[in-house]
Amino acid sequence: MSTRDIILVVDDTPETLGLLTDALEGAGLTVLVATGGTAALALLQHITPDLILLDAMMPEMDGFATCRAMKANASLAHIPVIFMTGLSDTAHVVQGLQAGGVDYVTKPVVLDEMMARIRVHLDNARAALRTRAALDAAGGFLLATNEAGGLLWCTPQAEARLAGAVEKLTGFRIPEGLVMKFGERQLEFALIGRIGPGEILYRLSESGGGQEEEFLHLHFGLSAREAEVLLWIARGKPNKDVSDILGISPRTVNKHLEQVFTKLGVENRASAAALAVGALTKRG
Repeated sequence: MSTRDIILVVDDTPETLGLLTDALEGAGLTVLVATGGTAALALLQHITPDLILLDAMMPEMDGFATCRAMKANASLAHIPVIFMTGLSDTAHVVQGLQAGGVDYVTKPVVLDEMMARIRVHLDNARAALRTRAALDAAGGFLLATNEAGGLLWCTPQAEARLAGAVEKLTGFRIPEGLVMKFGERQLEFALIGRIGPGEILYRLSESGGGQEEEFLHLHFGLSAREAEVLLWIARGKPNKDVSDILGISPRTVNKHLEQVFTKLGVENRASAAALAVGALTKRG
């Protein structure tokens, strides 16, 4: 494990906090401490740990509610949570996993076992983050959910497309039938497969009017109107026809094209059209 790994320990028992802090720091980890769920959520607004050890049973806000609140935040949902519980009842173990935990250890904690579990889940989390970083760099309309269909993360292009269809991404879940309709358009979620424990990857596509303009807008960093102009240029329309189709003056079409040329790094409409056709052909 790297010294850069940060572990947040959430427990209301001073003895347990002391024991775990000593063990984790002895293993070269940085340790943060919170004595309750509310304090943990407040701390998570300022720092993102690599893993959380979370006591299941605490006064005021228990570990299950704390985990659910954390997993509802897309920026925190990727953090692996290991529950700590003195309960032997299987129902409580299941409750922790359903709340979003990846594992559990029973109290009194066996330190060697706990450290082994931490190593496994830190490695899994790093692998998942590398996968996400690669997907983000490559672009594409991709997103990942947990087993219940709740959103874990999405690439920037997928986020922009979802934002056009739903008011809030927090709490978003994959729809039944993998289709979401909004107006004349619909989003379709194609299952790709699993990329990690409890992490399922989907490719997002849009059908209906406007999807090609949206793609050009996102892909090239164009304004909505510039994307429309570029699309019609790519379809072989002269400026006069573009003017008639979009209901703007030929002079305005020329002004938009000047901006398009600058943003695409080209000098003429033929080059711009070629780039647009190539991007549309390769898009996800």
